Amino acid sequence: MRRVLVTGASGFIGRALVGYLAERGYAVRAASRKPLVARDDVQPVTAPDLAGSPNWKPLLEGVDVVVHAAAIAHAEAADEAELALVNHRAVAGLAEAARGTVERLIFLSSIRAQSGSCAAGTLTEADEPRPSDAYGRAKLAAEQALAGSHVPFVTVRPVLVAGAQPSGNLAALLRLAGLKLPLPMGAFTARRSLVDREDLCAAIAHVLVDPAHLGETYIAAHPEPIDIAAMLAALREGLNRGPGLFAVPAPLTRSALSLPGMGEMRAKLLGDLVASPAKLMKTGWEPRWAPRIALARIGAAALG
Repeated sequence: MRRVLVTGASGFIGRALVGYLAERGYAVRAASRKPLVARDDVQPVTAPDLAGSPNWKPLLEGVDVVVHAAAIAHAEAADEAELALVNHRAVAGLAEAARGTVERLIFLSSIRAQSGSCAAGTLTEADEPRPSDAYGRAKLAAEQALAGSHVPFVTVRPVLVAGAQPSGNLAALLRLAGLKLPLPMGAFTARRSLVDREDLCAAIAHVLVDPAHLGETYIAAHPEPIDIAAMLAALREGLNRGPGLFAVPAPLTRSALSLPGMGEMRAKLLGDLVASPAKLMKTGWEPRWAPRIALARIGAAALG
């Protein structure tokens, strides 16, 4: 039985991954600084403070594989120094502690290590990374530290992750979808890649054992992107509502989004961010949930 340490076990992805692996027969050690839902098949442990000088050795005892999902999320407010400390240097410290101890370290990075909030064309792992903010730069620095270590590793770069009780951009879209008003977003055709949280867990499990994955970086995404208007319609479908969208002339939309302070929002609403999962899919991973269904599931979960 493979013994797996999952860090960030109380987070949006970590808590789903803990259950996913435990249900498939892995012996899971779940590290978190927050209380976890008790499970007979999971060993909870207290995670170190990543902003301090974390001592990883006690957590690594008896572990075969580490999945490092702990991080300051992109949606959380943090300055560049804190992001560098938690999302980069703590990963480098974990790699140092894991050297000669574990079979592999799977690092949950982000598509933002590779790109800003929008990108021309379709991103692949072969493209030169061009992060545009402190979060992306810290994630990329962590990837580079891991690649320069002597620890067998796999890096997974998820795109926007869809799952119940989302945070960040998806939470904002869910709030919009929940309004009992028509929305002037019918002409928002910027395309986004998305991956269902369950499919991301499956991707991590997929690269957990086979030695062919060692040293590789994979984008985790559904192969079909979805535009912003369709995202809202799918969320409303899950909320048992019609789309309720109407189009505003493009010049008016561009003018409104050109106001001071709207630069990042403009990029997210008008620019594409599409990434190809072809490399990972060629190894046998197959995402189950199409973006429209994944988003409808979020809406349905919000209804309780």
